[in-house]
Amino acid sequence: MNDSQIYAEQFERQRAQLQAVAYRMLGSMAEAEDAVQEAWLRLSRSDAEAVNNLGGWLTSVVGRICIDMLRARRRRNEDYVGTWLPEPVVSLDESADPESQAELAESVGLALLVVLDTLEPAERLAFVLHDMFGVPFEEIAPIVERSPAATRQLASRARRRVQGAPEPDGDLAGQRRVVEAFLAASRGGDFDALMEVLDPEVSFKIDAGKGNPFARPPVVGAENVAREVLARGRPFAPFGRPAIVNGAVGVVVGQPERPFAIAGCTIAGGRIVELDLIIDPEKLAAVSVG
Repeated sequence: MNDSQIYAEQFERQRAQLQAVAYRMLGSMAEAEDAVQEAWLRLSRSDAEAVNNLGGWLTSVVGRICIDMLRARRRRNEDYVGTWLPEPVVSLDESADPESQAELAESVGLALLVVLDTLEPAERLAFVLHDMFGVPFEEIAPIVERSPAATRQLASRARRRVQGAPEPDGDLAGQRRVVEAFLAASRGGDFDALMEVLDPEVSFKIDAGKGNPFARPPVVGAENVAREVLARGRPFAPFGRPAIVNGAVGVVVGQPERPFAIAGCTIAGGRIVELDLIIDPEKLAAVSVG
């Protein structure tokens, strides 16, 4: 086995971890794959023999790539109408382990990723690497070009923002009952029944894609959201079915192999507190429903 084969084998052992870091940084599986592939290209062009800790080196490279990609995205999305939402991870497998799904929701729930997207790239990286993957601040500091103490402050600011996000219910069966009640009320045009499953301060965000005429700012408040759902969503409600979206129960609308909408639902206290609807055709085309 030559050196390039050895490096390739070592890289493959790190791939899943690198992909996990990149998805939490970028909120897009496609972009995460691009970041990981770019890290492989940089490894192949470098003197790998001089790398003492390949896993740490690759994590640092992926982190820098993700920061650059986030900055480029912000420049592209300066005139984005509506809300940019993460690319969801969707499964129709109802037999999935509830404990693993709860862990997934805690680390990549749509509501959490939306909050992470409000952070500065360096804050996001410090939080993701330290709080989610246990990387010491001394190793993160060179990536964000800060001192370890300043890097700790970045993560602390991010943590305060994240702690303000709603904490979802962990019971998937309970979440499913709420989502089924939401779908039934939407299909039946039952305003009062919708009000029963919506939190008074519920936020409804729509990602229609850049330049899409259906894009609109977030809608806040149970009455406003219920009216919006009945006015615009009722014709599509019969095509909706519960699914696991980023570890929590959400909705897939249309055929699973080609959905025309996916909704992430953050449920806390038995009510929907965040409703995140993705109808961006390009984003939906990249989603694999398992």
